[in-house]
Amino acid sequence: MNEPKVNVGILFSAEIGFELLSPYIVNGKEASGKQTVKCRDNKVEWDGELYDGLRFDPLNEKIDNFELKDVVIGINFHWERKENQRFLGTLKFIVEDAKLTAINVISVEDYLTSVISSEMSATASLELLKAHAVISRSWLLAKSLSSQKNETNSAVPVSIQEFKSEDGTDTYIRWWDREDHTNFDVCADDHCQRYQGTTRASTEIVRQAIRATFGQVLTYDNEICDARFSKCCGGVYEEFQYCWDNKKYAYLAKQRDSKTETALPDLRIETEAEKWIRTSPAAFCNTNNKKVLSQVLNNYDQETTDFYRWKVEYSQEELSALILKRSGVDYGEIIDLVPIERGTSGRLVQLKITGTKQTRIIGKELEIRRTLSESHLYSSAFVVDKEFSNDNEIPAKFILTGSGWGHGVGLCQIGAAVMGEEGYSYEEILLHYYIGAKIEKWYSPANLTDGEA
Repeated sequence: MNEPKVNVGILFSAEIGFELLSPYIVNGKEASGKQTVKCRDNKVEWDGELYDGLRFDPLNEKIDNFELKDVVIGINFHWERKENQRFLGTLKFIVEDAKLTAINVISVEDYLTSVISSEMSATASLELLKAHAVISRSWLLAKSLSSQKNETNSAVPVSIQEFKSEDGTDTYIRWWDREDHTNFDVCADDHCQRYQGTTRASTEIVRQAIRATFGQVLTYDNEICDARFSKCCGGVYEEFQYCWDNKKYAYLAKQRDSKTETALPDLRIETEAEKWIRTSPAAFCNTNNKKVLSQVLNNYDQETTDFYRWKVEYSQEELSALILKRSGVDYGEIIDLVPIERGTSGRLVQLKITGTKQTRIIGKELEIRRTLSESHLYSSAFVVDKEFSNDNEIPAKFILTGSGWGHGVGLCQIGAAVMGEEGYSYEEILLHYYIGAKIEKWYSPANLTDGEA
């Protein structure tokens, strides 16, 4: 197999400004310098002409680059902002939903060099960077191969379910996944994998990690693993089916994030989950080591300091207004937040919101996090305390005590960083988080044979 290319959706806007920093070929002619494209009549307008789509190809894809203006990063997260970003490879423009989509077409290994530097600090340990190169490559290729298999069946897996629970409560279950993209492979933001081109300064150690693992992927039963990852599992792994589609992957199983502490209570049981979340059990990711954290967290991620265990407080007025704003559902005053179902890490899969006007069950984990925060709650592994005033039956305050950062499935980036610092190899790190998986070389550099790589 030759090294594949990947189509990355970068920017979505009615008008996009960009600069070709070296000559590019478009419609058989050279173009360079500052450019603007607009969406008009459901087509791409450039240089006074309308096109169904437009493609700018570099003369040398390894060194020629372009800059996109005002790229939004951290979409809907607390660190959302705009920045100009530079990219290698081809630049394409298509029209989607009456807007333009800017797509970068780039080789997988060049893509990964940016992802590793975008997802974490380029100063991370070599073993951590190797591990992340393998999982990022696996995640990408598993998605790409899955799309190819389903070319004749374009149906997207169901991501919204509405029904009544056994007690008659209206239930709304929604999950987000990468299948949401149909005209490109992956997006450049946290929805898929952070990809910020050459904007995040790459270092020799990142390039070394890519070279050392060139073409390597995680496999299970001869298929590439869907290698999910998150910032901090909170001490125990979540399983795939509790966050997304109801599939169970053997390599994404529950386990303590530790080599010494292996006992694990059943955190699907409410009393056990509460005990776990209110304490701080030993785990690789239970760390305050700034040196380790700086390897994993970029500057804007370091704006978050509490992640292994955290606390959020809302007044009644704040919570009821927030839930209305985020969900569009008017519950009235909030009477209670009741756990209905938890996953293997204690993350809530279903939560009942009881209000003075109506009661509703919501899920899965990301829908819960989106509903209870202006951006995204750190995780759905939380317990709820209520405070009352003046003998009022309506709570005056809600206190959420939580565990972890992100969905908790697959590799825990902070835990993996600690393992790297403690001398574990990237193979040991990977097989700690992906249970029973194998590491295999899927392709080699074009100028080498398999035996030479």
